[in-house]
Amino acid sequence: MEHISFLVAVVIITALAFDFTNGFHDTANAAATAIATGALRPKVAVTIAAVLNFAGAFLSVKVATTISGGIVNEKAGVHPEIIFAALAGAILWNLLTWLRGLPSSSSHALYGGLIGATIVGVGMNGVNFDTVITKIIIPAVASPFVAGLAAWGATKLAYAITRKGDHAATEKGFKTGQIFSSSLISLAHGTNDAQKTMGIITLTLVSVGALPHGALPPTWVIVSAGAAIALGTYMGGWRIIRSMGKGLADIRPPQGFASESAAATVILTSSHMGFGLSTTQVCSGGIMGAGLGGPKGELRWSLVRRMVYTWGLTLPAAGLVSGGAALLAEQGSWGVALVGVVLVAGSAAMWVISRRQPVGADNVNDVTPVNDVTPVEVAPTAAATAPTPASTTVAA
Repeated sequence: MEHISFLVAVVIITALAFDFTNGFHDTANAAATAIATGALRPKVAVTIAAVLNFAGAFLSVKVATTISGGIVNEKAGVHPEIIFAALAGAILWNLLTWLRGLPSSSSHALYGGLIGATIVGVGMNGVNFDTVITKIIIPAVASPFVAGLAAWGATKLAYAITRKGDHAATEKGFKTGQIFSSSLISLAHGTNDAQKTMGIITLTLVSVGALPHGALPPTWVIVSAGAAIALGTYMGGWRIIRSMGKGLADIRPPQGFASESAAATVILTSSHMGFGLSTTQVCSGGIMGAGLGGPKGELRWSLVRRMVYTWGLTLPAAGLVSGGAALLAEQGSWGVALVGVVLVAGSAAMWVISRRQPVGADNVNDVTPVNDVTPVEVAPTAAATAPTPASTTVAA
């Protein structure tokens, strides 16, 4: 541990901070539909998600190795300043999209940050573009469609099987099923996303000689990454939960169960293959497929368009921010310190702005149906805190 300098310690702490933002940014993946349909109470849903995210962190390290020895060339001279800049860009993009209530990809923010900072700090030879295309770009494009198609088919099947059954009993049965399907997503999310921070910390340790090239994440890295993402998940990313649970479609229990089952299957399969896909995009694709497969076949297309635009922007935007941060960090200690100041100030500013229109467990489902654009009447005592339908999915 003599290789753990002050800068390396800062990078590790920053990586765990990113893991924390990943947790609350992606809580919606598992909890949104279960909360929207009433299968689970909000606090119960995020507690279950947190526990299973932690457990999932111990199931595999294949995605971690994709990052620590796949995306970037460990031998190209990547050093802690570059990794710190990459994390700064990823965290700021995560917080910006959370502030706007947009289900963007924490994973792609991290990948974009790492790629942008590495290109600036080392050069194009520092990035393994073959791995980026096969393990990141292709899964990013394909996975939402696969999950959406599977959820659409599962939703159609669910309604076909139960069309003559008692409606109340059917709804209750699918709500029970959602407890298990949302739990499976939480486990899958921990398996996939917690590994990304493990990979970053491992890459940092390799860059300073604390670990050999190609090393697997040490146990303490696995435990700390799992704990950070679990804590973030427990905090509840209520703004994004609202967008995914009520903003995209009016999800009923059969649709919720179908979307969660499809998404969990895609995530677990991809994790086993070492693909660093976006669990957010997979779960969003599942919800869209379930929404289209339901009786009304409806989606809130305005949010879908904004969400897809954000997906496309995430990787290059995080790359540009991290590239700029890398330019500063490469100037020496003062540059690293300035990047840290900007990171803290930017994060604090977005938190303060979010308090102007808070979203929590008590109002997470306050959104109108997909085709209802009539303003919601709220009691005078709630008017100050309840957002209007037109701004719910924008300012959430």
